Amino acid sequence: MASPSAPLKILVVGSGAREHALVKAARRSPLVREVVATPGNAGIAADAPCFSVKADDVPGLVALAQKEKADFVIVGPEVPLSLGLVDALAVAKIPAFGPDRACAQLEASKVYTKKFLLRNKIPTAYGETFTATAAALAYLAKKSLPIVIKASGLAAGKGVTVAATLAEAEAAVRDSLDNKIFGASGDEILIEDFLPGEEASMMLIVCREKYLILPPSQDHKRIGDGDTGANTGGMGAYAPAVIVDAPLLARIEKEIIRPTLAAFTREGLHYRGVLYIGLMLTPAGPSVVEFNVRFGDPECQVLLPLLETDPIKILWDCANGVLDPAACRIKSHFAATVVLASYNYPASPRLGDAITLPPNANLPAGVDILHAGTKKNADGAVVTSGGRVLSVVATAPTLRAALAAAYQTCDQIKFAGAHFRRDIGARQLAREKS
Repeated sequence: MASPSAPLKILVVGSGAREHALVKAARRSPLVREVVATPGNAGIAADAPCFSVKADDVPGLVALAQKEKADFVIVGPEVPLSLGLVDALAVAKIPAFGPDRACAQLEASKVYTKKFLLRNKIPTAYGETFTATAAALAYLAKKSLPIVIKASGLAAGKGVTVAATLAEAEAAVRDSLDNKIFGASGDEILIEDFLPGEEASMMLIVCREKYLILPPSQDHKRIGDGDTGANTGGMGAYAPAVIVDAPLLARIEKEIIRPTLAAFTREGLHYRGVLYIGLMLTPAGPSVVEFNVRFGDPECQVLLPLLETDPIKILWDCANGVLDPAACRIKSHFAATVVLASYNYPASPRLGDAITLPPNANLPAGVDILHAGTKKNADGAVVTSGGRVLSVVATAPTLRAALAAAYQTCDQIKFAGAHFRRDIGARQLAREKS
């Protein structure tokens, strides 16, 4: 891997806990001299100067990178990638981490990805696409349950319904196509067969034909313990997920990773960045649920601490086409994160509640508090400003120890209506017992 010729000034784009984790990784990197962010949050602002340019303002982001003389831009969320931020930065001759607009279609359109998977014979559930309610309902009437309905476009992780009844499935179709609850993102829907099994997330750092496999992780999407209640953007995660053992990983590489990257080459997709492969581990084998084109949130928060090699060096090398996967090292630890959510999340989160945090000096070893939906109010107090408020991350030699440290910290954080899941990592802990 090749280091930059001089210490870097880095611009991190985004405002969540994922971006706070990236800011902290950049601050720790010996390759970095300065970090700035936009639009950030209250926690990021405590670690780096923040600007007010929104993540979907591509011209504004390029202008900011130029004005600040950024040497490297790390793009956190999917929206600017889908709008072509990396392409625009390339025109301005500013290196950036993340795929170009053509590759970002893999997340921006679930229909695009489903067709890609099916035509390239990569394991996935069968699905069909619809823009008309009547045709979608007629198709549902012929299908077995449960069944999955997805808004094709970007919906902040909330555009998926796993319907157990026909009434629930029909309501999901109408909500998307008629009621427009996802706006233009739901103008086209994907109805796909339900896959039984356990989910896992595989994240790769992809530099065209070269790739680094990061530790497998498991996200917890449902709002309630025991995977109950509404889907969310993610209420916690842990890594490594040992359900993906060495033989299964070898099968995933053979049947999914290598065929996918070969198909990218055939179809002219020059991929550089994170490729997030959402997997269902079915009785018949691993199957692709979705592709994302950036670090998952909250998975990013548990993957960065497990990188022994400087994460910024890995991202820089990938963006500049010199990634050497064999030179990258992973720690033999576990990491877990628990997300604290605001009152009434995910339906209609209440904002503006004051947050009390424990002093950093009181945090257990290996614990960090990352900000997501936070801001400072007019009085300078840190308050809730989104549904997912904070992400408490812990690393330890065992998953049980990491979870214990994370929950010890969660119990010290106070804001009205705060809630979090108490069963992050429960599946793996149960496997360890048995």
